[in-house]
Amino acid sequence: MYKETVLPRVLEQVVNCKDEIAQYYLMDCIIQVFPDEYHLQTLDVLLGAFPQLQPTVDIKTVLSRLMERLSNYAASSADVLPEFLQVEAFSKLNNAIGKVIEAQPDMPILGVITLYSSLLTFTLHVHPDRLDYADQVLGACVKKLSGKEKLEDKKATKQIVALLSAPLDKYNDIVTALKLSNYPRVMEYLDSETNKVMATVIIQSIMKNKTRISTADRVEALFELIKGLIKDLDDAFHDEVDEDDFKEEQNSVARLIQLLHSDDPEEMFKIICTVRKHILGGGPKRLPFTVPPLVFSSLKLVRQLQGQEENPFGEEESTTPKKIFQVLNQTVETLSNIPAPELALQLFLQCAEAANDCDLEPVAYEFFTQAYILYEEDISDSRAQVTAIHLIIGTLQRMHVFGVENRDTLTHKATGYSAKLLKKPDQCRAVYACSHLFWVDDQDNVKDGERVLLCLKRALRIANAAQQMSNAARGSAGSVTLFVEILNKYLYFFEKGNPQITVAAIQSLIELITTEMHSDSSTPDPAADAFFASTLRYMEFQKQKGGAIGEKYEPIKV
Repeated sequence: MYKETVLPRVLEQVVNCKDEIAQYYLMDCIIQVFPDEYHLQTLDVLLGAFPQLQPTVDIKTVLSRLMERLSNYAASSADVLPEFLQVEAFSKLNNAIGKVIEAQPDMPILGVITLYSSLLTFTLHVHPDRLDYADQVLGACVKKLSGKEKLEDKKATKQIVALLSAPLDKYNDIVTALKLSNYPRVMEYLDSETNKVMATVIIQSIMKNKTRISTADRVEALFELIKGLIKDLDDAFHDEVDEDDFKEEQNSVARLIQLLHSDDPEEMFKIICTVRKHILGGGPKRLPFTVPPLVFSSLKLVRQLQGQEENPFGEEESTTPKKIFQVLNQTVETLSNIPAPELALQLFLQCAEAANDCDLEPVAYEFFTQAYILYEEDISDSRAQVTAIHLIIGTLQRMHVFGVENRDTLTHKATGYSAKLLKKPDQCRAVYACSHLFWVDDQDNVKDGERVLLCLKRALRIANAAQQMSNAARGSAGSVTLFVEILNKYLYFFEKGNPQITVAAIQSLIELITTEMHSDSSTPDPAADAFFASTLRYMEFQKQKGGAIGEKYEPIKV
């Protein structure tokens, strides 16, 4: 009765009244008042009336409401879905929207996008398995947008973001969205700001759902989608970019790079090369954020391959640590060209350590050389130099891959740099840190007691000079902290069994500190006093504890 009598008569009245406000109101009433299943069975008749309405009627809202009702009906229970298939709801709605857009050539682009956005939501609810339908909707949208410039209308861009976010929300899986060929084409029409927003939405979806993207092709497609965050889409980089927002965006890209993973080393290497290709075009502001995660992803792969033998067939194609290190070398070099020398130096040292674990001496030596060149040529700030020299000493101390000659060269350089630091206290600390380069616990070939003692004596001389300078400049000798620090190094090597560190040397150093502390010219320093008291307490404790170390401490008078 509704189909044959009621609806046709009502629609006839609506179309004939020719009053746009009445038409809008009456169509809305029909949609809201009659049940969902009635609408489903009479879609043809209902949709046929839309193109006949006055051109000024706000059809997009009415149609959107109809699709929203049907979407909710489809979502209410799985039993009703066969009805939708039976009446071919998708193709009917799709055709109707096409006709409405044709009938209203002046419809603003916002209206067009709103209609397609509602249709896409409808499709995702009713036919979640039919990706081709979703792609068709996006394709139709691209068609309407083509020939237009980037969208300036804020509301329209908002609608496009909603349109593009719908598949992500529905599938909770970017991999599915990557199969939609028209997805990136719709993104082309967004201005660069909105493109960034959309890229951030995509990255957040991946993180929230912990999506695994494990092939290079998918990574390529994904990075095409988020290119708004990876490089400047406009020719000029806007100066008014908010610094915090920029950091937040780049950090999310960095997190994304860490998430890309494949268990197959060949595929993982391809992923690394794909990511590298995209991020290296990012410009000097972005590289310090995006290169480190790429380097660590590559080092993870190196560690994975570490235990494996070289390919017995010597296949050229196979991924080997050597091959990865070559890519790493070129990647980190880009940072030194920006320039971001401190970061590049840290990454070179990380790579050197990985090469050391893979027993690749020439590669490790090359990374160290690069780090040294950066230190000499690009790091001029005295604080940065102190940090860098301690990093160099710490990394070099853990190296076991170097032969005598290479190790000597690198150690000699490091001790040279230490003695050339600007401030005397920094010099002293770096020089006594170098003593560890000549005595490594788990390497018997690196136990040179004499050189250790030389380093410590040199550090003492520098500490003395620092006191004299302080005396000359300020009239007070400054704190004894440096002497107490050196005493602690003496004790460390004494316990490790370095024959050059004698009881007499330790004894005289303790006396020297005591004298300095009680001299008139020294500045009272509670922290240094507490440090010295703790050191003496430690020696007492070792004596009482007894055992092999206790016996060593016995002759020292505290």
